[in-house]
Amino acid sequence: MRSKSKGFTLIELMIVVAIIGILAAIAYPSYTEYVQRGKRSEAKVALLEAVQNLERYYSANGTYLNAGGTALASVFGTVVPASGAANYNIAVSGTPTRSAFTLQASRTGSMASDACGEYQINQAGSRTLASNSRSLADCW
Repeated sequence: MRSKSKGFTLIELMIVVAIIGILAAIAYPSYTEYVQRGKRSEAKVALLEAVQNLERYYSANGTYLNAGGTALASVFGTVVPASGAANYNIAVSGTPTRSAFTLQASRTGSMASDACGEYQINQAGSRTLASNSRSLADCW
């Protein structure tokens, strides 16, 4: 008599591997978008904190410029995140004045090709995007 062996056939294993491959192909793009959304949020928070710090500086000094009047006061971080690999660099866009400025979070590192582009905000709180292929509503 033949004993009945217990286990999986090669066909059954191949079907399971194919199903796992299909599920991974569906899940991976969603995961990467989720991670990018988190990195974008970090950049937006950093920009808003920078604007708040500049507003506090303006309230105390009557100007957004440093003591020499040559550049924007250095009261905010310039790299997002503050530690680890940079995803965005925060810098002044254009020439700041005593009563006006525009900050920009420029993509770098793993976010260099992000579709939302460069985040911008000015002293009035107006939010814009530069070098983007997605809408302002989708990104801000």
